[in-house]
Amino acid sequence: MKIAIVEGPLLDRIGSREPDVYGNFSRKEMIRSLNGEAEKSGIELVFLSSYIEGDLAKLIVNCDADGMIINPGAYTHTSLLLRDALLCWGKPFIEAHFSNVFAREIFREKSYISDISSGFVAGFSENTYKIALEGLTALIKRDNKIHGKT
Repeated sequence: MKIAIVEGPLLDRIGSREPDVYGNFSRKEMIRSLNGEAEKSGIELVFLSSYIEGDLAKLIVNCDADGMIINPGAYTHTSLLLRDALLCWGKPFIEAHFSNVFAREIFREKSYISDISSGFVAGFSENTYKIALEGLTALIKRDNKIHGKT
């Protein structure tokens, strides 16, 4: 199974950016730990990111993975393009955020992708992607079983 982790702008700054909001965990350690968990389950992870909305849309529609964990950053609250790209891609995805977006500014409560996502995980800091990965792989395995795929 192959899972893509897709990230929008400023997520490469996690670990140093606004630690009171996002935590002060090591991004490198988070990725290493996530890769370790994935390997134990025979899952290949691919990390994709961009600060540019159109580039993110292109990464999404051309993504060769069974599922996706996406953290669009600020584009969550503004981008119809990313919504359309995810609809075009047509595979299961989990929307994920390190902070609890509902405990922050009111404009962060609106997501243009939540209603089309397979699931939503927010507020678990460095554990957010691990939780999303566990949920997404369970969904994919369930769907494969239903459709007779192995």
